[in-house]
Amino acid sequence: MKKTYLIISGIMVLFGSFSCTKLATKNYGQIISSEFTPGPADVAALVGAPYTNWRTLELGRSSNAIWRTNEISADEEVIPQRPNGWVDGGVYRRMHTHKWTADEDNSYQIWTNAYAGITGCNRLLYQIDAGLIPVVASGKAPLEAELKVLRASFYYALIDFFGNVPIVTKFDLPAGFVPTQSSRKEVYDFIISELTTNVPLLSTLNDGTTYGRFNKWAGEALLAKMYLNAGVYTGTPDYANCITACNAVIASGLYSLEANQASVFLQQNQNSKEIIFAIPFDQTYTADGSTAWTLHMETLQPENQATYNFQNSPWGGICAIPQFISTFDPQDSRLASNWVQGQQYTAAGVPLNGSLGAFKDKPLAYINALPGVDSSEEVHGFRLGKYQIVSGELVGMSNDFPLLRYADVLMMKAEASLRSGDAVTAATLVTQVRQRAFTNNPAKAVVTAAQLLSATTVYDYGLNNHLQTTHETVSDIQYGRFLDELGWEFAQEGRRRQDLIRFGVFTKKSWLSHSPNGDYRTLLPIPTSALHTNGNLKQNPGY
Repeated sequence: MKKTYLIISGIMVLFGSFSCTKLATKNYGQIISSEFTPGPADVAALVGAPYTNWRTLELGRSSNAIWRTNEISADEEVIPQRPNGWVDGGVYRRMHTHKWTADEDNSYQIWTNAYAGITGCNRLLYQIDAGLIPVVASGKAPLEAELKVLRASFYYALIDFFGNVPIVTKFDLPAGFVPTQSSRKEVYDFIISELTTNVPLLSTLNDGTTYGRFNKWAGEALLAKMYLNAGVYTGTPDYANCITACNAVIASGLYSLEANQASVFLQQNQNSKEIIFAIPFDQTYTADGSTAWTLHMETLQPENQATYNFQNSPWGGICAIPQFISTFDPQDSRLASNWVQGQQYTAAGVPLNGSLGAFKDKPLAYINALPGVDSSEEVHGFRLGKYQIVSGELVGMSNDFPLLRYADVLMMKAEASLRSGDAVTAATLVTQVRQRAFTNNPAKAVVTAAQLLSATTVYDYGLNNHLQTTHETVSDIQYGRFLDELGWEFAQEGRRRQDLIRFGVFTKKSWLSHSPNGDYRTLLPIPTSALHTNGNLKQNPGY
């Protein structure tokens, strides 16, 4: 009798209790399907395989994927040239100045990692339908629904960055098959259909069995994201459905705001009541390589090794753009808690001095100033500290990454309400999110409907570097105050580019060394490698 083998190797999965170890490895090697009847833990392992693609798609070490692309192409953060490097062929400067090409690693990483996730989902769906993975009848529908929602999440990344992309839903394709390209509207309709059909079939639990996986409420939050950006993706906004999806999550009663925003970003944050969908990381299993989350190494200076007793010296790159930092109210606790600033010290409290460039042997004190993307010293720019940095940290962090959280759901509902004419509801929700940031002055947490309707952004847009300083009008940014609120709450969370596009700022305003360089820059170019392997693809306009 011919035996069918399942080849599933090196799966890094989340399963069972996560109170001590959030991740564990399970290597199935070769499994004879006729001798394999998966139990609940096995099903979690099998479905967990394509989830791992979200690590490299969002945050992989030195990977110019979603997080870095969304941040350094926008107005909050930058990777400037440093005394110790960070030139890397000019890629970070090109991302900041919006002069990237189809050969950039950013396009390649997002495209290939998203499609790797899609292929993983298609493979499992095929194996389940073909009986290669024997699943009990009662568990088949929800398992397939989860895989289809996960697949839709990868298409969400593709529609956001590339627009017109191929839709592939089959795994058993003929040799030489190359998919055709779908329009952005067709991709949008496909994602919405997949989500609205399958989200109702997902688990309604919020516990260890669904952590790091799509349950119904994570699916609803993803739906809200799609509807909120429908105007960008299709030209037709859909704020009513965005509000409906947000209301579903709110009404579940399973999530709430943490009393302290920092609790969401602790190293051991897997029990946060605010996280709806997380990408799990654990330095035991994601210590280095393409699956590591290395923000602390990418932002702190080498001398900060003595601050945290790191086993390795940090690399000293990414920092805040001073114009963004200047928008914060000094009493906003997020300014102090999310940004590493001022004089730096050893773990024993001894002041640190710089060791590179013009500030060698001078106090290492991070200041809110930066000459430009082409020039900086060790002291320039506040560093990113939103994700808790702990003593003895390895190259990879153990903080789970909150891709979807409850504050985001509240703010999506607020924005959709504001754009639908209900500024009162919007103001109530924004105030709710702000309250924990102004515990020392509660009156400052209150935002009124009138402020959201009339107040413009406090961001001083314009060039602001050692070569040129300009100031641009901001009265043309509709709901500019709300855009500021998004920046203050969600800085460092890998989303700013998307928000700026929705508010019409991304290709219209200047900051630091960046000047507008074409409206077509709201999309990335399809990577050259993809064009070479698929003759059906047409490059995005402008590239």
